[in-house]
Amino acid sequence: MKIPAFKIFILVLFAFSLSGYSQNVKLLNIDELNERIKNGKDSTYVVNFWATWCAPCIKELPHFEKLNAEFKAEKLAVLLVSVDFKSKLKSAVIPFVKRKNMKSEVFLLNESSPQEYIDRIDKNWSGSIPATLFIKGDKRTFIESEFTYEQLLTEYKKL
Repeated sequence: MKIPAFKIFILVLFAFSLSGYSQNVKLLNIDELNERIKNGKDSTYVVNFWATWCAPCIKELPHFEKLNAEFKAEKLAVLLVSVDFKSKLKSAVIPFVKRKNMKSEVFLLNESSPQEYIDRIDKNWSGSIPATLFIKGDKRTFIESEFTYEQLLTEYKKL
């Protein structure tokens, strides 16, 4: 049985497109993050600040993925913002996101002064991670703590 060359080409193209798919990690600064949130007034945002080297962050990431999957129909946007150094984008962050098969939007914070962006996110933030910002309309809640899924769900439902 002979398979036409065109069918082989299509199969190979399909295989490469599946293996080449990975979550895109975009660079983002605080102004861009604020703009992203401002442009979606009718959405609820859960913005988690994490890093690939932070064990509590890694432990709670699946909870954010689960929340994102379960409440997508409610116009929930889960934004996972890595605070790893920009130089770690290709060597650590992208491979981590790929390995964990993360589905939420993932960004790498592109800011040079941690104290400046920390104060712009929340004046009371000490800078420790994990930390999460919950936003719905004009309501903002910032929590500097690791979450269980139940705690995350409770905070989300308070909005």
